Amino acid sequence: MNTKTPPVYFDEMSDTGGIRAPYKRLDDWHRTMPSGIRNIKQHEAEALFRRIGITFAVYGEGGDPERLIPFDMFPRVFTFGEWRKLERGIKQRAQALNMFLSDVYDRGEIVKAGRIPADLVYRNEAFEIAVHGFRPPKSVFSHIVGIDLVRTGPDQFYVLEDNCRTPSGVSYMLENREIMMRMFPDLFVKNRIAPVDHYPNALKSTLASVAPQKCDHEPRVVVLTPGHFNSAYYEHTFLADMMGVELVEGQDLFVEGDFVYMKTTEGPKKVDVIYRRLDDAFIDPLCFRPDSMLGVPGLMSVYLSGGVTICSAPGAGVADDKAIYVYVPEMIRFYLGEEPILENVPTFQCGKADDRKYVLENLPELVVKEVHGSGGYGMLVGPKSSKSQIEAFRAKIEDNPGGYIAQPTLALSTCPTFVEEGIAPRHVDLRPYCLMGEKIELVPGGLTRVALTEGSLVVNSSQGGGVKDTWVMAE
Repeated sequence: MNTKTPPVYFDEMSDTGGIRAPYKRLDDWHRTMPSGIRNIKQHEAEALFRRIGITFAVYGEGGDPERLIPFDMFPRVFTFGEWRKLERGIKQRAQALNMFLSDVYDRGEIVKAGRIPADLVYRNEAFEIAVHGFRPPKSVFSHIVGIDLVRTGPDQFYVLEDNCRTPSGVSYMLENREIMMRMFPDLFVKNRIAPVDHYPNALKSTLASVAPQKCDHEPRVVVLTPGHFNSAYYEHTFLADMMGVELVEGQDLFVEGDFVYMKTTEGPKKVDVIYRRLDDAFIDPLCFRPDSMLGVPGLMSVYLSGGVTICSAPGAGVADDKAIYVYVPEMIRFYLGEEPILENVPTFQCGKADDRKYVLENLPELVVKEVHGSGGYGMLVGPKSSKSQIEAFRAKIEDNPGGYIAQPTLALSTCPTFVEEGIAPRHVDLRPYCLMGEKIELVPGGLTRVALTEGSLVVNSSQGGGVKDTWVMAE
């Protein structure tokens, strides 16, 4: 018989005093909506997603890999005060991560000071020796920082992980809002909700602001995609279209002299800023993987000579490694002289003997992640796993301890979500997008991912999660 007390989850809509203030109008809205209308609206939302082409790809599971991402119509709401704290904490973290990248690709003062182990940085597979000693424009390495957050209480937020390379999902943030405004315009009349639709303009301005010094005209920005087989291809096309810039593949660009050019029907056009949505290894076959057919031969040579800016910079991935994550609070103290506004989740590093001993003794209670894993893959949620799954992970950790971290199973907050019977609480996380260029900018909102399966803590779309609109109430 299981006598364990089930965890208590913070319900973002209600507390002991009843419905929380930011949700009061939404409570009236869903209670007065007939179930038939709700079903019609849900089908309408799915039809809009399908017509627009909002899909994601999951390969290796058989069947059609292109899937419609599940959309939940019940918005998630933050008060202006809650958002102000998050905004300050996210900007602080994004700034410290960029200072860390500038440092470790230069003098490495944080390593010399003994605040972070040298092996974690310089032997990290994401560390690119090719850019050591190079300083990109405005000293910005990571231009779009996606910070994954979870909430555990009224004023308790934790950073789950950092995404400093090419964080995806912002197209869902924008399309979720667009679809909600189409389907429920009255909600936006009755509620003062901060807009997010200026994100594409802010992104374009951020990219243009880090054009190289050799650029003597209005910077030409392009989005570099691996192509239509990529799982986030819809987002690549969406962002290029919204910014009014060209979407290109590697074969559309070429290097001549000290610059990069785009092939067009009107002849070559010089490119100044490349928002790349492919991994470092594929950017330039002359510098990285020689078998890459996705990149541009000679691109890194132009980049290092200051002829083009690549966003985010090659090598930025060393800052979002899960082993490096443990040291981000220390980065904030070291570079900014401040205490972190947002806390990390307590983390055990399996490469350390004492931590590993604790993890192996408590696997059924912990969440274990691959240091280089993503998308909800390569992880163990102990309380939701079978004995055989736990034992399989035990063997993996013992075989490669440095490849794993472990964290306590957090009591993720829940948000009301539409189900067959009406609404029910489901676990959520949040990914806001911080833009780093000439200035630091954050649109008021982000991508809320929701674990649609009852009791599940895994919100990734590839693992059955969905998305919902995220509201920040205007002041």
